[in-house]
Amino acid sequence: MRAFISIDLLDNLKKEIAKIQDKLPEFEGKKTEIENLHLTLKFLGWITDEKAGKIRKILKKIKYPSFETEINSIGMFDDRIIWLNIPGCEQLQKKIDEKLFPLFEKETRFMGHLTIGRIKHLQDRKKFREKIAKIKFKPLKFRIEQFRLKKSTLKRSGPIYEDIEIYNLN
Repeated sequence: MRAFISIDLLDNLKKEIAKIQDKLPEFEGKKTEIENLHLTLKFLGWITDEKAGKIRKILKKIKYPSFETEINSIGMFDDRIIWLNIPGCEQLQKKIDEKLFPLFEKETRFMGHLTIGRIKHLQDRKKFREKIAKIKFKPLKFRIEQFRLKKSTLKRSGPIYEDIEIYNLN
């Protein structure tokens, strides 16, 4: 199975993110479906059921306090990904990385973000970046109380995500 570890968002927060997506300039590509919005803490790739069992046992042992954060800015990676910044998740991600090493390599460049759009092609990159930079919104504050081990099934219509297990923070 193809798997990852994520933080899911409550429906009321997803509705606010949809309003931000509505402010995006036109582009050739796809906005992330509301039901698929999540913050990826660690992408695991293709794993066996046996390895999934080991991962589940390791993740159950993680002790970490729940915490407040906010979605506070918008940006782009490589003119391909439109994202919203979610600061404050770095320590939880680092803890997960430490526990899963050496089963998985540690992340070298983690930034807490939520992908809200994937771009296939841009006519004018500079103009598009300028429009993205002008999008304003009030910070969306929320509490992170759990993380999840998820399975991803790729379909032509888009990925389908399913929870394998949910881990509550203290």
